Amino acid sequence: MNENGLAPRLSLVTLGVADVARARAFYEALGWRAASASTPEVAFFPLAGAVLALFGRNALADDANVSPAGDGFSGFALAHNVESVARVDAVIAHALACGARLVRGPRKTEWGGYSAYFSDPDGHLWEVAHNPFFPLDADGRVVLPETPVEGAA
Repeated sequence: MNENGLAPRLSLVTLGVADVARARAFYEALGWRAASASTPEVAFFPLAGAVLALFGRNALADDANVSPAGDGFSGFALAHNVESVARVDAVIAHALACGARLVRGPRKTEWGGYSAYFSDPDGHLWEVAHNPFFPLDADGRVVLPETPVEGAA
């Protein structure tokens, strides 16, 4: 990478939400802890290597100078990888108990793993997956293989 290039890292993921307090309560119910830097206008949740921010949808659109209109599939999903099939089931059950909506129930995948999808109260998609081809390190971060794995999406 040259010195003016975009470094290959993700610092923050900011989700535009209808109600910051409601969204914050949902993620806290999942067991996440909001950082002390959070305010009524924005909530920050430290993650392994990045930060999840919850910001008003209209305010986020205004900040980016785009229209906040538009519902439905946003073209991306957030993913949470876990160490086993049993953990997928447990995480999905916990998310549903916290107010998530089940989008696709847990099942074996065509790529050799096991996953499910839920949406948060604002419709943001989360995949919970066990991928036997992408092990997790001691900090829970995905370890990508050195060579391509056939069918391991």
